[in-house]
Amino acid sequence: MIAFVWNLVSFILALGILVAVHEWGHFWVARRCGVKVERFSIGFGKPLWRRKDALGTEYVIAAIPLGGYVRMLDERVDQVREEDLNQAFNRQPVLKRIAIIAAGPITNFLFAIVALWLMYMIGLDTVKPVVGDVTPRSIAAQSALPVNSEIIAVGDELTADWEAVNLELVSHIGQASLPVTVKTPAGYEDTLTLDISQWQFDPDQQSALASLGIVPFRPQATTTLAYIAEDSAASQADLRIGDKIIAVDGTPLAKWEQIVEYVSSRAGQTVVFTLTRDGQTLERIATIGEREVEGEQQGYLGVVSQAEPWPESYLFTHQYGPFEAMAKGAQKTWRLMTLSVEMIGKLLTGDVSVKNLSGPISIAQGAGISAGYGLVYFLSFLALISVNLGIINLLPLPVLDGGHLLYYFIELLTGKPVPEHVQDVGFRIGGALLLVLMTVAIFNDIARL
Repeated sequence: MIAFVWNLVSFILALGILVAVHEWGHFWVARRCGVKVERFSIGFGKPLWRRKDALGTEYVIAAIPLGGYVRMLDERVDQVREEDLNQAFNRQPVLKRIAIIAAGPITNFLFAIVALWLMYMIGLDTVKPVVGDVTPRSIAAQSALPVNSEIIAVGDELTADWEAVNLELVSHIGQASLPVTVKTPAGYEDTLTLDISQWQFDPDQQSALASLGIVPFRPQATTTLAYIAEDSAASQADLRIGDKIIAVDGTPLAKWEQIVEYVSSRAGQTVVFTLTRDGQTLERIATIGEREVEGEQQGYLGVVSQAEPWPESYLFTHQYGPFEAMAKGAQKTWRLMTLSVEMIGKLLTGDVSVKNLSGPISIAQGAGISAGYGLVYFLSFLALISVNLGIINLLPLPVLDGGHLLYYFIELLTGKPVPEHVQDVGFRIGGALLLVLMTVAIFNDIARL
């Protein structure tokens, strides 16, 4: 329940910020183009708060926090007084209308740059993408990807951390080959070409890395407990944080993997753990719980082990001065924009399944997780969603900003507006397509729960 509330609050906060940014773009440019803005609303439905400024614009925060809008004076929907006609949106030259509509998505992109600029100014701790292992007979194994090497580039893009590696791997879905540049522990650089013509990647089942057989380096897990889940078999057996397991059922086990394997195969069974606590040797009896993993029932103890420290050479912080941070933010925003466009293209060609579409539930979970990790991760999440919101709004569907822009560019080229009945048909078709996409996305969200 706590996780649900946290995700919901984080989602509302993130959506409120991004909607306000998007609509403010429309609002700011409309004002400078001489258009009267009658209402600037965050949310829909019953107003919870409202205020009117000297220019007659009503600012509203409404009860349903799932969007927002800017209502401009327009003869097509309002009775406009003769003296106000010059402030009506529909009376503006087509270039001004284009500027007003395009301002929303453009502001989303600018916001992403600012959010990433702040993130890079504060500093983001991360690790280098060092290959810890390669799964036998996998795509990576067939290309002889060397263990302990650092992935420094995928394709033409440099990869400073695992997030960058994942983004670039996904961008190559549908291609026949995947160039990967690595740096060996000896400092030599080499470019390998992975054959991905038969690459099967289902993001609901595994990560892009796992599907290729790439196992990131992680410090060795110890047999000392770092976390005990509430109401788990471990908590009921009085296992505690800091306990060091030295034997299970009388058999000494020195590696954490051995303990995991032993417990996983004994769902519902009673197991005796021998451990050390504060210099004393103790025994605790636990009845192993169970959970479903990939369709199979496995034993579940409810603990997380303590890991050895990361090697210092593997750690670094993305932190830069004001100007370099701005350049980094702009660079990453551009890459997120191009990647989003690439993914839409792959969706249309069938290289990416519609099962990969995510809706509000997935976004809420992402908001909660990123907010839980801290401000810098929440800023990164906001930047990602802001870019996606901008790109989606530029799609040439008549109910979106991109559809309006399509009509206005046609008017710019032909010298006359698109007929109202044609626009109306377009709005109906666009609305139906958007409804279908949203339905699929929500269905995917529910299926992932």
